Amino acid sequence: MRKLVAEFIGTFWLVFGGCGSALISAAFPHLGIGFLGVACAFGLTVMTGIYAVGYISGGHFNPAVTIGVWVAGRIPVKDVPGYIISQVLGAIAAAGTLYVIVHGRPGFVTGSFASNGYGSLSPGHYSMMACFLGEVVCTFFFLYVILGATSAKAPVGFAGAAIGLCLTLIHLVMIPVDNTSVNPARSTGPALFAGGHYVQQLWLFWVAPIIGAIIAGAVARWIHCAKD
Repeated sequence: MRKLVAEFIGTFWLVFGGCGSALISAAFPHLGIGFLGVACAFGLTVMTGIYAVGYISGGHFNPAVTIGVWVAGRIPVKDVPGYIISQVLGAIAAAGTLYVIVHGRPGFVTGSFASNGYGSLSPGHYSMMACFLGEVVCTFFFLYVILGATSAKAPVGFAGAAIGLCLTLIHLVMIPVDNTSVNPARSTGPALFAGGHYVQQLWLFWVAPIIGAIIAGAVARWIHCAKD
């Protein structure tokens, strides 16, 4: 139960901090946060979350990470369903909290609500295939960095920083493409409040990250071997 609560808290923090920066701070251009600020916010949330509760649950905060870590042989399969449910609930709770906060400003329109999308819902109007490929590739490298940084032979104490910086880099690349997911829970929370086509396109932001995570878990398990 402590692990599940830790995953709920960590995922809540990631969605609240990352999506909150996009919905609140980035909505005011004179503050100068822009894409760079939002990318840094996502990296900072995952980094601080890992240092806060990573020693309890591993600090996944992401169903794709949980599946990739399981494929790599780092956690038992019995932990996977509970982790994923806790992460999705944390993301929905964070999105709901943000929904209440942002509607406290007169004239606020829900719009995309920091959701992910392809085609007409993509910030840069990128195609479904482009978004799918980007999510697979970026999730692969995100998981590979996570598995390498947390391996037994990696420098102790630096995993959170490496993972946070990796997620920042991914957002710098992918925000114009599809608002960046690499995390099905992060995509689910905002999409439920944006509704409509964002919910219809949610499948891609589950399928593509999980595919990338499975490939990364298998590759990392082979390269790092079971010794780690």
